[in-house]
Amino acid sequence: MRIAVVGGGSTYTPELVDGIARLREELPVTELALIDPDPARLELVAGVSRRMLAHAGHPARVLATSSVAEGAEGARAVLFQLRVGGQAARDVDETLPLRCGCVGQETTGAGGLAKALRTVPVVLEIASAVRSIAPEAWIVDFTNPVGIVTRALLDAGHRAIGLCNVAIGFQRRFAALLGADPARISLGHAGLNHLTWERAVHLDGQDVLPALLRDHAPELAESLGLRPELLRRLGVVPSYYLRYFYAHDAVVREQRTKPSRAAEVAAMEGRLLELYADPSVVTKPDLLSQRGGAFYSEAAVALIASLLGDRGDTQVVNVRNGGTLPFLGEEAVIEVPAAVTASGAVPLPVPPLEPLYAGLIAHVSAYESLALEAALHGGADRVRDALLAHPLIGQDESAEELTGLLLEANRAHLPWAAGR
Repeated sequence: MRIAVVGGGSTYTPELVDGIARLREELPVTELALIDPDPARLELVAGVSRRMLAHAGHPARVLATSSVAEGAEGARAVLFQLRVGGQAARDVDETLPLRCGCVGQETTGAGGLAKALRTVPVVLEIASAVRSIAPEAWIVDFTNPVGIVTRALLDAGHRAIGLCNVAIGFQRRFAALLGADPARISLGHAGLNHLTWERAVHLDGQDVLPALLRDHAPELAESLGLRPELLRRLGVVPSYYLRYFYAHDAVVREQRTKPSRAAEVAAMEGRLLELYADPSVVTKPDLLSQRGGAFYSEAAVALIASLLGDRGDTQVVNVRNGGTLPFLGEEAVIEVPAAVTASGAVPLPVPPLEPLYAGLIAHVSAYESLALEAALHGGADRVRDALLAHPLIGQDESAEELTGLLLEANRAHLPWAAGR
């Protein structure tokens, strides 16, 4: 069984390799193809990946290549984890919007739009190459913004499912608080990628969310950057990304006083690559846990195992809405629990969403449709419309200024930007 990773030179990759080594009974990988255009990074990541597998006694071979065709050939699943423009572009995404008093974040708001503009065309080009070589392979998208990228892949007819680690992170967090095996926990997770709420936490089928909020609201709220009173009043646990909406002005003030997350990650990546170059490093470095993407490997292995093994279990994924959330179009991509089989993922029924959540979901979903149009067809007017539609921007002068700033900053990645 060959699994391919586009963006295999990422410092994330050893997290995935660690999961493949630990969960070999669940997903018996025989070959891992790492695909990346950066030969220096690829060599370091492939080297530590081989040492990790050998140390774990795992027989899988690691192929390192810059060729999508070579890496995808014979692959059963292809994981997308690429970052167009690297941390330098991310730094711009996280700092430029602050000039207009808007949140600087790489997956939502103006920064998220900039990333979508750069990323969607590249992802679609790679996906077409994958389909020509391995038409039956599943594409698992971990590339942000996951909702928009997954919608682009599905609209283009690819066998694709989007994946995020937020849900599995909550599952593990709740399990730890309850002293329970994570397998006993299921979530009432609903919304869009990076715009979700946990409306129920089931332990052996019984909803224990009220008890969790009663006993642990302060520590949960602190980890989310929100007030405990908000969690108790709403009776839900929002994702961390809701902080950008519920505490927008406080976040902007905070972001203006410290380096960007991109700057922190860039420094961390430099240290990680030094570790990967050390032949004595044969296990996942502790530093990797600070890089982000917690439990990414478990989520990826579980999803691929279900797609290839026809398990029919329930996992939280990004998938077509259909009629699941009736206030959205059928073609929208949502993030909800779904039954995963060899035929793909089918969203499970979601209890009717309260207007407080449905309204924001509908608003952001409309923005995502406009963002995808801008990414596919270009044009300053499409970019401006998407910014105007986003609830974190939504003002004419801000949308106008940000359009010019984003297009100028991303000119190297957007061939059409010169003519606007």
